[in-house]
Formats: sequence, C-alpha cells, structure tokens
Amino acid sequence: MIIKRKAAPPLFPATQPFFATTARGVEEVLAAEMAALGLAGIAAERGGVRFTGDLAACYRANLWLRTASRILVPLAEFPCDTPQSLYDGVRSLPWERYVTPEMTLAVECSLRDSALTHSGFVVLKTKDAIVDTVRDRCGRRPNVNPKDPDLLVNVHLARNRCTVSLDSSGAGLDKRGYRADTGEAPLRETLAAALVELSGWDGTVPLVDPFCGSGTILVEAALKALNRAPGLIRERFGFQRWPGFEQTAWRRLVAEAREVERSTLAAPLLGSDLQEKVLLAAEKNIRRAGVERFVTFSCADVRDLLPPPPPGMILTNPPYGCRLGEEEQLKQLYRQVGDIFKQRCAGYTAWLFTGGLDLAKEVGLRASRRIVLFNGPIECRLLKYDLY
Repeated sequence: MIIKRKAAPPLFPATQPFFATTARGVEEVLAAEMAALGLAGIAAERGGVRFTGDLAACYRANLWLRTASRILVPLAEFPCDTPQSLYDGVRSLPWERYVTPEMTLAVECSLRDSALTHSGFVVLKTKDAIVDTVRDRCGRRPNVNPKDPDLLVNVHLARNRCTVSLDSSGAGLDKRGYRADTGEAPLRETLAAALVELSGWDGTVPLVDPFCGSGTILVEAALKALNRAPGLIRERFGFQRWPGFEQTAWRRLVAEAREVERSTLAAPLLGSDLQEKVLLAAEKNIRRAGVERFVTFSCADVRDLLPPPPPGMILTNPPYGCRLGEEEQLKQLYRQVGDIFKQRCAGYTAWLFTGGLDLAKEVGLRASRRIVLFNGPIECRLLKYDLY
C-alpha cells in the first residue's frame, strides 16, 4: 500500500501583495522603476509603493530596484489597541509555514498614533505570539537572533491598526555590499540612486561630483548606466533563507540580469574631494562595486573644478553640517560653489542636494526646479540650475 503524503501548501498565493518602502519624496521615482521592471498593481503612497505578483516578482524587485529600502510581504492587518489584541492577531497566523524550530527570527517595529506606545513591548509581544504558535504546532520553538535572523518580521502599528509582514530583503537594500568604507555623514545608496534618477542623467554626457566623499553618487550612476542590477553585489537576501525558497527561479533571474549588463560607457564619471582619506575609501568602494574602469577620482578643492567641455551634468551633495561655528564657513563654501558654476560650468546642468535650506540661498543662482526629499528625518532639497 502506497501512502501519499499531502503536499505542503505554497508559501504565498500565486498573486501576493507586496510593499516596497522608500525615503519620503522618492515614492514616485520608485513607482516608475517598478513600471519599467514590469511589476503589476503599482500604487504609490507615503513611505513606499505597493505592487502585486508571485514570489519571482519579489525576487526581481529585491534584485533590481535601486531606490527601494525593503520589500515587505504583508501577511495580515487587524485592529490593535491592547496587548491581548496584538498577541491574538499575531497568534492567528500560520507561523509554522514561515519559520521552523531550526530557524532563527527577529522582529522590528514602527509605531505611531496608537494606544500601544512602546516599540520594545510590541516587539516582545509579537515574538512571544510567534514562538508560542510554532511550539504548539511543531513541539519546539525557534530561537531569536536580532543581528542575523533567518526570518525578519516587520510590525507596523499606526492608529491602532497593525500590519504584520515578512521582510524579504533581510538587511536593508541600501546595503549593496560595496561600501565598507565611508566618510562622515555618508549618503545612503538608495537615496543616491534616487538623486541620479531625478536628475535624468542617462550616461550620454559626463557626470561630475566635486564633493564626492566616499563616491556613492558616482557608483550608483555607474551601476545605472551599465544597466547592472544593484542586488548582484550583495551576498544574500532574506528570502533565500525561507522555507520553499525557489533556487532555480532565483538563479535564472541572476543569469538574466548578468546578460543585460553593458560593458562600456559613453561618457566619464569624475569625482573630487579635499580629503585624501575619504578618496581612498572611495577607491575601495568602486573596486568592490566593479566600476573602477568607469569612475575617476582626484584630490582637489571645488575652486579648482575644471569639468570636461559641455554638455555635461554636475550632481553633488556638499556638506551642510549643523555644528556650532560651521554656518559662516559653509555659507562661504556655498558662495564659492555658485561662483564656480557661473564662471566655469557654462553649458552644464547642475543639481545640488542639501539639507541646509538657508545655505542654498548663498549659491546666488535661481533654481529652475526644487524637489523636496528626506535624508532620514532631515528635510532636504534637490536644486536644479541651468548654467547658460
């Protein structure tokens, strides 16, 4: 007599909703990226963009999206205004499908305008509900590993509504894997990629960054121009440790991504900075990213800027520190930037990204476009100057 084992249910439905988080102000850029990638059900909202698809769509989004921070897989949404309602709502989910006793897990939480006000308590209560469910159904409970879990659970609690999701990315997507060395206040890779997208630079004209720091803007620009998926640099994603990970589908997506890469660029990418130590870090970063053939750095003051003949583009993030005594010095720097733009960059388009809104006035040029973006909690502007 042959006993047929009942096949395990698929991890998710054939068409599953997903939510990609991003920095405030970048939502429409991310939605356009998703449309170009062929994702379905795209809907932008504050802090991210929703889309629908199968697990392959989730894999593709993690591999290709340049401006997304994380790809979340929502499991449930329920009213939550007491510890018991949180526990019961989380407890009702089939956690044994997502995490085995041999795996580790961690919980992250964001909350606002809710009866439950302590994120640490929400994390603990959610973790208890998950491990209790797995123990009751599997006989043993998984361990918690907050630093490197096999399964990362995201809890978003807003106005007494709780959304429980799995984080398919694991480490944030801004952690590409090429930037082990940074300068002070480095720009996140995902935000740098958003600046490149918003500038409209397409690789056909020189790109110059006279405050390049650890080179993040230029690396992201090179990856875009080469049509190289940013996820190819990473060692792994969270979904690769899930039960039912489709290894064959993932290998096919990686192979396809490598096939569409370009091997040459039409124009140079040039970066300069005054700090030699930071430039050494930038050199290491471009080597890790595999774009060292396309990016050139030099140790120079912005006053010595001599860009290639126009047309071309400047895209830069000058310092806007808020320490006591810095303001007057930075005002002078921004005036110098404006003078250099006027005197030596005719025929270029310049984009300046800054959180120093008063400092930007010192440039002394009229911006033809102002885009509001957030660098973490800091409200910033991306300013466009047409240098005739």
